[in-house]
Amino acid sequence: MSSRSVTASSNSSSESPDPETVERLSAGLSGLREQIGRVVIGQDAVVEEVLLCLLAGGHGLLEGVPGLAKTLLVRTLARGLELEFRRIQFTPDLMPGDVTGTEIIEDDRTTGGRALRFLPGPVFTHVLLADEINRAPPKTQAALLEAMQEGSVTAAGETRQVPTPFLVLATQNPLEQEGTYPLPEAQLDRFLLKIRVSYPSEQEEQQILAATTGRVRHEVDAVLGAEEVHLLRTATRQVPADASLLDYAVRLVRGTRPGSPGQVASVTDWLRWGAGPRAGQALILAGKARALIRGRLHLSGEDLQAVAPAVLRHRILPTFRAEAEGLDPDDLVSRLLDRVPAPASRVA
Repeated sequence: MSSRSVTASSNSSSESPDPETVERLSAGLSGLREQIGRVVIGQDAVVEEVLLCLLAGGHGLLEGVPGLAKTLLVRTLARGLELEFRRIQFTPDLMPGDVTGTEIIEDDRTTGGRALRFLPGPVFTHVLLADEINRAPPKTQAALLEAMQEGSVTAAGETRQVPTPFLVLATQNPLEQEGTYPLPEAQLDRFLLKIRVSYPSEQEEQQILAATTGRVRHEVDAVLGAEEVHLLRTATRQVPADASLLDYAVRLVRGTRPGSPGQVASVTDWLRWGAGPRAGQALILAGKARALIRGRLHLSGEDLQAVAPAVLRHRILPTFRAEAEGLDPDDLVSRLLDRVPAPASRVA
């Protein structure tokens, strides 16, 4: 999530989103989902969470075992957007300059001398796929931090803005740990959502086999451009949030913090530390995006509950005892939602 979403109020605009504009943009989102569905079978929840990142102006970390179409999903999303797309395959020998860019010496034909010219790296794009991000050492992983946080890159002594909109979707394999470098908590916190990609159902797996072993290949059309994405992000921030929902988000986040006055003991007893303020911001922004995707012009407690696992699972750290008992972050988030009462739902 960018620093702009950190410092700006989630209700920065007093205006509500225009219903006609939202209806038009919702049709574009439906078209985008339809295009993705032509290539990526199933994974509806994953597709929605990726779209939440797109609308909220945040970034997503997709985690799943190999072969679950994580890379294909990101590629297909990029094809459905009329935006520039680049991919970085993270490897142990990848250097920061391979991400941000580097200076090269080039001959100046007019003077006969030589001059330095900055060659932009793949981070200068709209949609960036950081494939197997945990394969690269921390120094290279950190090359993305400024771009994700500030929307800019400092290289060769100058600060350069990345294009807008800017979306980083990173993938990682949770099983194979040989030769990997787990992302530090500070970088994990920059991802709006951690999206778990699970196995397809039996019926979906049959459809995948039929679709990928035949001769027919589905093409994807671009249905949304930079202007539409900008309008969607503006409309997302304009979705109103009642004070009771802001309070609910605060209580959820503070409920994960050991030693905090608002802690939920049955959760914090199993945690080394809890979520920071970015988690509350992510809850509100992702919840607003979910409401907008469903055609609603207001945030609800159901929206916050639905996005809470993806928002919190990478921002809380279970104890070794919790891991020994088989309690993962999602189990603890489920406990949290059960024990922190939600405000009364507003009628849609």
